[in-house]
Amino acid sequence: MDKYSYLSNADVSYLDQLYQNYKSDPSSVDLTWQKFFEGYEFSQQRFGENGSAGGAVDSQAIKETQVRNLIFAYRSFGHLASKTNPVRERRNHNVHFDLKFFGLTESDLDAEFDVATEIGMNRTSLRNIVDKLKQVYLGPIGFEYNYIRNDEIRQWFFNKCENEYYNHNPNLEEKKRILSKLNEAVVFENFLHTKFLGQKRFSLEGGENTIPGLQAIINKAAELDVKEVVIGMAHRGRLNVLSNILGKTYEQIFTEFEGNVNPDATMGDGDVKYHLGYASRIDTPSGKKIYVKLTPNPSHLEAVDPLVLGYTRGQIDDEFGGDLKKAMAILIHGDAAVAGQGIVYEVVQMSGLPGYTTGGTVHFVINNQVGFTTDYDDARTAIYCTDVSKIIDAPVLHVNGDDAEAVTFASNLAVEYRQKFGKDIFIDLLCYRRHGHNESDEPKFTQPKLYNIIAKHPNPREVYVKKLANSGVDAALAEEMDKNFRNQLQDRLNEVKQKPLPYKFQESEEEWASMRKAVNEDFDQSPDTSIAQAMVEKVGKALTTIPDGFKPIKQIEKLLKDRKASFFEEKQLGWAEAELLAFGSLLAEKCIVRMSGQDVKRGTFSHRHAYFWDINTNQSYSGLNNISPEQSKLHLYNSLLSEFGVMGFEYGYSMATPHALVLWEAQFGDFVNGAQVIIDQFITSAESKWQRQNGLVLLLPHGYEGQGPEHSSAKPERFLQQAAELNMVVANLTSAANYFHLLRRQVKWEFRKPCIVFSPKSLLRHPAVVSPVKEFTEGRFVEVLDDPNANAKDIKRVVLCSGKVFFDLQEHQQKKKIKNTALVRLEQLYPFPKKQLDTVLKKYKNAELIWAQEEPHNMGYRAYVQRFMPDVDLKLVARKSSASPATGYSKVHKAEQEKIINLAFEI
Repeated sequence: MDKYSYLSNADVSYLDQLYQNYKSDPSSVDLTWQKFFEGYEFSQQRFGENGSAGGAVDSQAIKETQVRNLIFAYRSFGHLASKTNPVRERRNHNVHFDLKFFGLTESDLDAEFDVATEIGMNRTSLRNIVDKLKQVYLGPIGFEYNYIRNDEIRQWFFNKCENEYYNHNPNLEEKKRILSKLNEAVVFENFLHTKFLGQKRFSLEGGENTIPGLQAIINKAAELDVKEVVIGMAHRGRLNVLSNILGKTYEQIFTEFEGNVNPDATMGDGDVKYHLGYASRIDTPSGKKIYVKLTPNPSHLEAVDPLVLGYTRGQIDDEFGGDLKKAMAILIHGDAAVAGQGIVYEVVQMSGLPGYTTGGTVHFVINNQVGFTTDYDDARTAIYCTDVSKIIDAPVLHVNGDDAEAVTFASNLAVEYRQKFGKDIFIDLLCYRRHGHNESDEPKFTQPKLYNIIAKHPNPREVYVKKLANSGVDAALAEEMDKNFRNQLQDRLNEVKQKPLPYKFQESEEEWASMRKAVNEDFDQSPDTSIAQAMVEKVGKALTTIPDGFKPIKQIEKLLKDRKASFFEEKQLGWAEAELLAFGSLLAEKCIVRMSGQDVKRGTFSHRHAYFWDINTNQSYSGLNNISPEQSKLHLYNSLLSEFGVMGFEYGYSMATPHALVLWEAQFGDFVNGAQVIIDQFITSAESKWQRQNGLVLLLPHGYEGQGPEHSSAKPERFLQQAAELNMVVANLTSAANYFHLLRRQVKWEFRKPCIVFSPKSLLRHPAVVSPVKEFTEGRFVEVLDDPNANAKDIKRVVLCSGKVFFDLQEHQQKKKIKNTALVRLEQLYPFPKKQLDTVLKKYKNAELIWAQEEPHNMGYRAYVQRFMPDVDLKLVARKSSASPATGYSKVHKAEQEKIINLAFEI
């Protein structure tokens, strides 16, 4: 039996049940069935309920249903047979639209049906209905939307496809605009290929209709009052997008090809030309300007996706007052990457979450049907590379990459959908890759048959010029455009060859222009980050007050009592209070504070409690949003169970403005390597590669407490290995006040640095990390903490350490009444506090130096610290070298820990 057989016989009992449901409650059946039954009842009234006429009506009703089933099949499965592949026949997906599969015959073709009204026609013949369905659903756009579980959206698509698309015919001016942009795309690629033969550029050849498609998206977005568009894409076609969409000058691009780059020390290490970002303000046909930004990206495909969404959300929150319709993200994917890279699933799953939505993303897939050398049938199990869309009921527009007008229609439709429904939509541009993965690669090694076809295939511009000529547009227009544009490019290249341009990065956005580059001297002493006593009390009151009638659970009632005592009686603040005070003081100063991660509202270790929940209503409340009427809003979100996507999103959010404290917290620091790509390609290297600063804070719970190899280490050695060129801050803190000052320092510096904090677990409630309120109202962050109990003349040994191990060492020191050893803490590991450490160590000039750590010998900090103390014999006390960061046996852990503590005082 064919897959459509269940529709063929139009089961009368089924219809009768539907009709009974309709009579009881019209809204209980689908909208299309409501219309059918309205027509059915009209026919009954017209012909009567009894006799031969009534029998005829029943027969006609069944025929109407069979035609309705045919319409349903085209709407649901037409995309599988649409003419979307420009270079080869599509695979057979075993879809059938023959009349016989729907209980219809050739003799029915001239019969007229009322159901035609559902596809925008008056009562007409089946022949006309079929002709329209074929034109709409089996043409150059495969509309895939009928699985969406939303009647309003489906009805909207019915109208867009069966009315607007069916009648779509661009006017002459629009055709000229499409041709002009397509001409630029094709000629630009051809020019680069001939003038810079053999240089990698990852050309767009074969997919040049991407350019008029993107232009249509941006123009329509501006028309619909979008103020900013943020684009993320990989390397293929990037140079074309930079020049022909964002307006990066041809002189600048030719300068990069000519290699006229002599970076000075302030420019960092730089990156290849097809990774760079750009931004510009674009005039559009509607008369509205729109700001368009292309973010820089690494070669790690799709890694930029969450950054683009985070940046877009940051702009929405900061610039547009939370209006999701004012900023829009475009993610340009490759077919192999969108199907193969798991980060795509993560960002799609994030799209509708309150903490991460951007009001809908336009996903534009440049589908050249091969990934490097891998055919699509080896690259995915799914029928389409875009099938990830179905998890969120996002529609997909599969479009023939040779049909410029179909591409622009799909592009306009995508923006209209996004603006109306605030949801993601996918455009799947079926095209091809004229060359190999790069221009020096030979694709015929692995796809000889396909590339024999491609070699003979006209480019998209030639295809469109022929179509225009057939419709009466003067072919000379295209020839003139070609000639003029080639001459323009040649003139620009000649200028660059004769007078090379100095290479420079694009200027920073307005907000970031106020930030300067950091220098070594900035880390000799931290800025003053204290707050007034009145601010402590103001924030403390907000944190310890709940609304009248709000009923939290008993544990929270006790927490509120204890928190109030900390602020107003004992005047001693622990780790959680210090953090909340930092957040509250910044919010009161109108800074944005945003934090996300798994379980951050309460805290993994039940320590933060930034929100409370009412025991009866489950309504949440945060005192941090109730400090003063003029304050900024707290943005604190429990995330989906993701590291890669969420960290990337927060990094992107932090890119949007320097005037925000943005944090991502891991459940345990061990899990941070799930986002290693974000760390390696962005956090540690973006400023050097792209001259882009960022102030994201990573909170990574770290410490050896017998919880095994997956709950002990955030791998500090990995971060310290990458620490160079003042690229970030790395800290392991033991003082609540120091944590407070570190957080405030992030937005008080005149520059921005990512900050990695190896945050505590058991120390969260340790009495020794508590700080007096005076340390919050005076002073600043302290990079090195000396031993407060040491008498310098008695000291024979100095144990240097960082983090939780200090408290284990201190407990042993006090228990054994050891007077000849000083314990010195490095609160900040990078930038290395050489000046501050030297100041402390001068007191103990004759003492031996030991580095003590909980981590194994081949991990941790000692190798890093030794780089900055090359003339010192720095002895190491640590666990044995190990492939795994920690033992899983509690007894072994305890014995190892005791051994470390004892050795630190006995070496």
